[in-house]
Amino acid sequence: MFENLTGKLQKVFRDLRGLGKITESNIADSLREVRMALLEADVNYKVARDFIEKVKQKSLGVEVIQSVQPGQQIIKIIYDEMVELLGSKNAELDLSGNPSCILMVGLHGSGKTTTTGKLGKWLKKIGRQPLLVAADIYRPAAMDQLEMVAKLAGVQSFVKRDAKDVITIAKEALEFAKENHLNPIIFDTAGRLQIDEVLVQELVRLRDFVKPTEILLVLDAATGQEAVNVATHFDSALNITGAILTKLDGDARGGAALSFKAVTNKPIKFAGTGEKLDDLDPFYPDRMAMRILGMGDVVSLVEKAAEAVDEEEARKLEEKMRKGEFTLEDFLEQLRQIKKLGSLENVLGLLPGGSEALKNTDISKHEKEFRRMEAMICSMTPEERRNPSILNARRRQRIAKGSGVTVTELNTMLNKFHQMQQMMKKFNKIQKMMAKMGGRIPPGMIRK
Repeated sequence: MFENLTGKLQKVFRDLRGLGKITESNIADSLREVRMALLEADVNYKVARDFIEKVKQKSLGVEVIQSVQPGQQIIKIIYDEMVELLGSKNAELDLSGNPSCILMVGLHGSGKTTTTGKLGKWLKKIGRQPLLVAADIYRPAAMDQLEMVAKLAGVQSFVKRDAKDVITIAKEALEFAKENHLNPIIFDTAGRLQIDEVLVQELVRLRDFVKPTEILLVLDAATGQEAVNVATHFDSALNITGAILTKLDGDARGGAALSFKAVTNKPIKFAGTGEKLDDLDPFYPDRMAMRILGMGDVVSLVEKAAEAVDEEEARKLEEKMRKGEFTLEDFLEQLRQIKKLGSLENVLGLLPGGSEALKNTDISKHEKEFRRMEAMICSMTPEERRNPSILNARRRQRIAKGSGVTVTELNTMLNKFHQMQQMMKKFNKIQKMMAKMGGRIPPGMIRK
């Protein structure tokens, strides 16, 4: 999402790293470039102006540390200010009520119902038993959609199709939750326009009745500067407690993320990073700032890997690789583990320099290649996966036909796999040799 902003900031940072000393004149051009980059990313102009002013004041007032280049210190100041702009620290949900209630509010088309399902699934993952309540009595099929989303998320839903009033729905939902020991209750309200005061007042009545611990504004990241108007309107009417940004995986420029906290003084609590119900992550300002500045987000990547990878399976796989017993069956499992981390684009985006690498990489080509490899291996029998040496011409023709590839493509994949196997066996021999020698490298292995 932040590719353009990240690219421009990286160019500015390359210029800053060459600074021998910090003066008002030699950082003026760089800060002007940062300001233009923020404005092009659709950040609110007042927010961009204040951000640059703070960076400038701190840059000129900072004492230069002898061991650190002046340009590096300015980059650190920009990073610190961006973390502050995004909200300083992760803001957790307030789930103190019994049951606690969460109101999901926002505009038409912001992804509110899907986000309600994502939040329900996330709460279930941390040990809660949420109830999703269909409180949209206006949009056709809104209740059916919520019921379907709840089912896919594996959580309970409450739907009252004949209801004409949200207060009636809320009253019965509260009773249902208490009877079934469900907590928290998430109300999926009707999408509305800022100017639709009648519907906004309905939200106010619902808020006053259920007394929610959280009122979350679901905000489309693509709204840019318009996010300021949307957030201000909902905040003044309802006193929201935070926001969930949706569509952060899209081609939005990032203005909503960088403007929201500064305008409302309320935190962003979650970010939607894809279309699947698992694609909702707690919002960490420091991690997001690192991604925007092109420094990657290795912490989030490690967390995703910890969730996706079975530790016992990983240990067994490592043992097989050491012994040179890695099979196509193991390779297939590895491909599937990688898929669990999310799209290749998202994974690369979390690595330092990943945004820059994405510009020169055809991600769709690599993802297509992964799918084709998976199809080829899935078209084999278990015996063929464990022992590729039995793959004669007839078997190869069958596998190629079953996976929709040519025999040449299948042969290429098998050759690459064979090379990988050989490399693992050589590495295993070197490890054994070094172990016998107490970890010392034989003189003959050192290239001069």
